[in-house]
Amino acid sequence: MKTAGVIGLGDMGSGLAKNLIKNGFETSGFDLSNTRMSAFAEMGGKAKDSAGEVGAHADCVFVMVMNGDQAREVILGEDGLVTNMVKGGTVILSATVKPAEARAIGRDMEGSGINLIDTPVSGGFPGAQNGTLTMMAAGAPDVLDRNAEAMQAVSGTIHRVGANPGDGQTVKACLQSLIGSIFSATFEAAALAAKAGVSGQALLDVFSSSSAGCGVVNTALENIIDRKFVATGSHIATMHKDLTISLALASELGVPMQTASSAMQVFHAGKTKYPDGDNWICTRVIEEIVGAELHR
Repeated sequence: MKTAGVIGLGDMGSGLAKNLIKNGFETSGFDLSNTRMSAFAEMGGKAKDSAGEVGAHADCVFVMVMNGDQAREVILGEDGLVTNMVKGGTVILSATVKPAEARAIGRDMEGSGINLIDTPVSGGFPGAQNGTLTMMAAGAPDVLDRNAEAMQAVSGTIHRVGANPGDGQTVKACLQSLIGSIFSATFEAAALAAKAGVSGQALLDVFSSSSAGCGVVNTALENIIDRKFVATGSHIATMHKDLTISLALASELGVPMQTASSAMQVFHAGKTKYPDGDNWICTRVIEEIVGAELHR
């Protein structure tokens, strides 16, 4: 039987697990949350007591944690994947971390007999749950080939963007600098429309049928005009972290990023004022300044 594992069973990881199970993989999983572990077991997953135990029961393991420190501990820690997986197994780093962190993990895995695919994803909660994620995959061609079926089970599109750890994370950092900037501009346009007395539906109709219309803009604006600022599957802490990574890479390489830097400040304000909100809650911060709200 095909075997796979997932470490981190939140909004994203639970979607990975669901689609692996749906596609015939015997799927083991681990999360620090008992609630998430129970939900995973109910969908047909095999709950394990540690990352290492997941590794011992899987040919490949997706790591969908929040940051690079967590990824490193899960992969290289005392009871991590590297020390428990069968030689020839593959760690699929699907979390978004700093490119330098992915490179360091790859270096420290050398000689272990365990492969690494660096493949952050895009598509958010809907993409994860529906198995339509876009993957930015970096790894040795033969390793990517051997793990293609598992990756195809959770994604709609797989881009091979490089052969080395960090290559996938670098592409993701570029992508998030753009997405964050588009979000920020959408929030500001929504507040401008609110102050001017434009209806949210009119704005959505025009935006979605114009050259500015895209999934990022349309989804953000729909949530704004319906006043859905929490529990939509796009927590502000994630984009805030991703923009931090993008700007850190830009600083490392000496690349000016004025637009992304401005977007970072919008997200920083939103996260500070509403730490439990989703991305679109940044609009409320601007609305509070101008004294107007955009409704459908």
